[in-house]
Amino acid sequence: MSKRDFYEVLGVTRGCDEKTLKTAFRKLAMEFHPDRNNGDQAAEVKFKEVSAAYECLRDPQKRAAYDRFGHAAFENGGGPGGFPNDFASSMSNIFDDIFGDFMGGGRRGGARSSGGRERGSDLRYNMEISLEEAYLGKTAEVEVPTKIVCQSCSGSGAKRGSSPKVCPSCEGSGRVRAASGYFSIERTCPTCQGRGEVIADPCLECNGAGRVTEERKLSVNIPSGIEDGTRIRLGGEGEAGVRGGPPGDLYIFLSIRPHEFFQRDGADIFCRVPISLTTAALGGEFNVPQIDGGKTRVKVPEGSQTGKQFRLKGKGMPVLRTSKVGDMYIQIVVETPSNLNRRQRELLEEFEKASSAETHPESAGFFSRVRDFFGG
Repeated sequence: MSKRDFYEVLGVTRGCDEKTLKTAFRKLAMEFHPDRNNGDQAAEVKFKEVSAAYECLRDPQKRAAYDRFGHAAFENGGGPGGFPNDFASSMSNIFDDIFGDFMGGGRRGGARSSGGRERGSDLRYNMEISLEEAYLGKTAEVEVPTKIVCQSCSGSGAKRGSSPKVCPSCEGSGRVRAASGYFSIERTCPTCQGRGEVIADPCLECNGAGRVTEERKLSVNIPSGIEDGTRIRLGGEGEAGVRGGPPGDLYIFLSIRPHEFFQRDGADIFCRVPISLTTAALGGEFNVPQIDGGKTRVKVPEGSQTGKQFRLKGKGMPVLRTSKVGDMYIQIVVETPSNLNRRQRELLEEFEKASSAETHPESAGFFSRVRDFFGG
């Protein structure tokens, strides 16, 4: 019986790239795999056929020989078309590379250390602080629910006086092999869940987990100048490892509450201050608070407009882990009088009548340009 062309078996063109070849094989192998077809002999034959085709074409040297001589390139030496003795081993490596998730995890990722000593999980704690606390820095106490080593069994998971035993299914390796026709697939041992050990007599305190849940009080140092969204890592303060494994880490995620007066931009602080119409026109002074708790007197020159800024050098936030300090910017907003009584209204009307382009240069100039724009 003549063999089908390998490219035809995989449904690809002769000049296809490696990615196309791999995608086509994965689709067909998943369709015809014996585990998915409940002993269907036709599916098993198809599975072997597509596997042999891919085993040949994935290797550049074998593919070159096949492109030149076809199946004759392998007739004398066994080769991919005839299922050589080492075919099962080579295909096991192929499936390990392509079907890691489909066949139970493969060899990559999630490996457990000897004796099932897994690293503990990392923990996250969200902390909110004030802008003043970010300015000054502080030491905070936090309570974190976490898993700690069980004191009764010292983290082994076995009842005091006993110890874990080597898993009889995988003999301590944490992996087992399942044969299917020509192929041998390695997967996580279902008996010990990959730990390599089983506990016949579990600890009564932790039920064999080697860990118990407890709230821990920890001290966190928050440096001066820290910014919103900063992450602080406390190494080894996460969950305890499984059965003596190393602990995870604790990450403190900081957020800074909005302030009543100040807005922060990096190391600089901004503050909007409303002033009266008369203060803006005649000039004056006002006190503004500082982030350190003090206050600064700001002089407003005559004729100041909304949006004018005053810079207070060195009155901003400290820059983290440096000696630098940002600035503070005061922006004034001229407040329009409201709820006027009769006398106040009369005075403003008198002022309006006495006003000229010199007293309102900006508005006069604007409307003059508007008239020019519309041709007078």
